[in-house]
Amino acid sequence: MAQFPIDLGAYNRISLDAGSPTLSPEQKAALKANIQLCRDAIIFFTATGAARGVGGHTGGPYDTVPEVMIMDALFRGSDDFVPIFFDEAGHRVGTQYLMAALSGDLPAEQLMLYREAHSHLPGHPELGFTPGVKFSSGRLGHMWPYVNGVAMANPGKTVFCLGSDGSQQEGDDAEAARLSVAQGLNVKLLIDDNDVTIAGHPSHYLKGCSTAQTLRGHGLTVLEGNGEDIDDLYARIVKAINTEGPVAVINHRPMCPGIPGLEGSNHGHDVISVKLAVEYLEARGYQAAADHLKSAKPAKQDYTFKGSSDKWDANRNVFGDAAVAVLGRMSEAERVEKVRVIDSDLEGSCGLVKIHNAYPEIFISSGIMERGNFSAAAGFGMEKGKQGIFGTFSAFLEMNISEITMARLNNSNVLSHYSHSGIDDMADNTCHFGLNSFFADNGLDDAYATNLYFPADPNQMRACVESVFHDEGLRFIFSTRSKTPIILDENGNERFGGDYKFVSGKDEVIREGTQGYIVSFGEALYRALDAVERLKEEGIDVGLINKPTLNALDEDMLAKVGMSPLVLVVESFNRKTGLGSRYGSWLLERGFTPKFAHIGTHKEGCGGLWEQYPHQGLDPVGIIAKIKSMR
Repeated sequence: MAQFPIDLGAYNRISLDAGSPTLSPEQKAALKANIQLCRDAIIFFTATGAARGVGGHTGGPYDTVPEVMIMDALFRGSDDFVPIFFDEAGHRVGTQYLMAALSGDLPAEQLMLYREAHSHLPGHPELGFTPGVKFSSGRLGHMWPYVNGVAMANPGKTVFCLGSDGSQQEGDDAEAARLSVAQGLNVKLLIDDNDVTIAGHPSHYLKGCSTAQTLRGHGLTVLEGNGEDIDDLYARIVKAINTEGPVAVINHRPMCPGIPGLEGSNHGHDVISVKLAVEYLEARGYQAAADHLKSAKPAKQDYTFKGSSDKWDANRNVFGDAAVAVLGRMSEAERVEKVRVIDSDLEGSCGLVKIHNAYPEIFISSGIMERGNFSAAAGFGMEKGKQGIFGTFSAFLEMNISEITMARLNNSNVLSHYSHSGIDDMADNTCHFGLNSFFADNGLDDAYATNLYFPADPNQMRACVESVFHDEGLRFIFSTRSKTPIILDENGNERFGGDYKFVSGKDEVIREGTQGYIVSFGEALYRALDAVERLKEEGIDVGLINKPTLNALDEDMLAKVGMSPLVLVVESFNRKTGLGSRYGSWLLERGFTPKFAHIGTHKEGCGGLWEQYPHQGLDPVGIIAKIKSMR
């Protein structure tokens, strides 16, 4: 492994005393040197993620370095703190990895494998997975309620929680605020208020909202100031420590201060580009670091999948294109009357940006408020003939369960697009896996219509959206973060191209087989198809069934599959809660008893991108091995 090209040994291990409200000239100089050193290191090792194609978030950890340096010095100076850098913006994981390296728990050189598969450096911190990491953050905006409990367990000690104006948009932070004030908990929030989230600026899309005013309204003491003024920042943190009860130290700064080309931009939320990182590092005199970035290459998947074309596209974006096509056949007056699209700061990731650009009159840019935004879409779709359109990541569906139930009870019409389903291309790792999508189908047998759809390729995504767009009820369409190839039939033609029509509730034969069937869907289908083609070449005649409507029973296809010798369900959903967990019961209830097995996601992730599939045994090699073990 190459040597880490920035000397972290230059870090000044100073101690600070919260009893002193001001910094000495020596302390200030040491802090400023630490801040610069650590910001340089964060730029470098997060940019290695960009260079290797696994992404990563630079701006968040870069922004909050001043607060973290003060916290580290305070932890060193007293036992009056819980010495953990709790952070409710999990994507700022660069902070945790840098501090683990500085504490000696992690070799500095390992930072250069940031977010790489099997490097144990995933995109969100995971306790027990990475040496030196002391908590799992989960998704954005989930830590403050947890930290309240940590404070209860450590009476007499101060507990810090790093936050942001983005994470504070999540509703559970409002609940955490009320509890912390009511119980007088010694929680000190250090909030990076840079007016930037993924899709834009909160001051623009949430006019009238102020993080400081919101927290004051909950009863917290709020101390606002310039996060880049080290004297003022330190004074406010010390004042917070010496103030009873919960205190929010809100630090205003532009996103990525001092980085040319990123400062103040929402592009700084994600990983810095290699170009900008090289320019930054060369200007700072780190030529070896810049050269390393120039030479780094992405890990390529060179596997050729049989049964699919060499054309690939992202279904999450195709959803937006298909919706625009349907909306384009409506008049502007009809669109405004009957449709409302509500985003949760992820329009670029979920394809909703296509609708925003084409028909801004029906588009609402909203914040990181999945529960409220889904319910707003459902409320709009309460009246017959109207519907809300909602989109977010599949991992966040678990936060919408109660709202989905309420929407169903109110006979609402909602077309939901949950992208980033499954595990493919998921360097953020376990907390961002979209695994429990069947939770959306939580109504009773006589409940209002709810259908779950997972198209297998871009052609089927277009056909699916066209088919179900105007249906009544709740419709959930899933897509992956990764691109998928075009599925081909036995003659090499596009299986879902031409005059193909999507029929809700119907399963589809992709390949016939005399010795059993694999049942699959979504991005697992093309991998299963490759396995089927290779098995046939070995004389094992197994067929393949696509089940794009996940929760509807196709009785004819169930009988066809059930009368075969064996059935294997292959999916990237949670093995405990996915299709396989119920498909076997459907077969038994109808008296079918083939050999049955199901494989799905069953263990924590390994980071990286496509590597997640073989890690779970869901790649063609794993599928082939499972079929052979069943014969």
